[in-house]
Amino acid sequence: MTTHGIKRVKLTASIERVEMTAPFRITGYTFTHNEMLVVRLESEGHAGYGEALGVYYHQDTPTSMLQQVGALHDIIEGGITRQQLLTLLPPGGARNAVDCALWDLEAKQQGKPVWQLAGLNPPEPLLTTFTVGAEEPEVMATRARNYTQARALKLKLTDDDRNADRVRAVRAACPDAWLMVDANQGFTPESFAALLPALVESRVAVVEQPFPVGKEAWLDGLACPIPLAADESVQDHGDLDKLVGRVNVINIKLDKCGGLTEALILARRARELGFKLMVGNMGGTSWSMAPGFVVGALCMVVDLDGPQFLVSDRAQAARYEDGRIWCSEKVWGGATAVDA
Repeated sequence: MTTHGIKRVKLTASIERVEMTAPFRITGYTFTHNEMLVVRLESEGHAGYGEALGVYYHQDTPTSMLQQVGALHDIIEGGITRQQLLTLLPPGGARNAVDCALWDLEAKQQGKPVWQLAGLNPPEPLLTTFTVGAEEPEVMATRARNYTQARALKLKLTDDDRNADRVRAVRAACPDAWLMVDANQGFTPESFAALLPALVESRVAVVEQPFPVGKEAWLDGLACPIPLAADESVQDHGDLDKLVGRVNVINIKLDKCGGLTEALILARRARELGFKLMVGNMGGTSWSMAPGFVVGALCMVVDLDGPQFLVSDRAQAARYEDGRIWCSEKVWGGATAVDA
């Protein structure tokens, strides 16, 4: 059976762990390491790779993802298209890892980079945010200042009464940086209203996911002069309609939506509905950033800093210079990429 030029494949799936350089805190969670599902698809002397962390708030773990992929072992090895994969696995990390491995393998077998297979323009370095975890205001200011190359910052806020101090402290430390904040569902209408003057004063450009999933009605009639972005409220393109008129920006994450194939569908539909686009990440090595980098060409906000928090990365890694990310074709998805 041949699919997109890919014949029968050999599937290998495993879990890898990389420690983080320091604990990373958001609303309700503290992370100390990244644990990732890595899928390898080998065919005719080439190997394609996909990496996924899953969606922690959906209990989408590397162990559960590995089980999902294992259940489809024979079907995947028999040869499937990316379109067929959309019907075989739900949105989430397992589908992301397999889908990205299929893209990578196809690029190598056809001798065309993924961006070309996807019908996109040649890539360019993209300005990316550098994320500061939720800590005491002075700690966040120091960490933001230590991002010496950063030109854009994303501040994680949480569900306490120190958020205004956090934002003001970082703004004072980095007066010229583009700034956004991410609540990770941590605000109430009352706490957001109380915080908003500090956000406006600090020239915050975007507020991401202020309210919990299921409370999207809290956005109705919200008097907010700052553009709002949805993250946890949007998993795939089926979630878009409920957010029309409620937010301005959609954060696309491949672990959420289930791969580059769905990410491109989601991006197209979101733009048709009038949304601006953002691409984010759940963490991971450069194998997670590179497919997001492809999507980043369509986005007004890029948040692809995951490897910056890890003690090690892939041998061929994304490059961060002057606040921008560059993923060469040798990292992932390139016609000339080196098979690992």
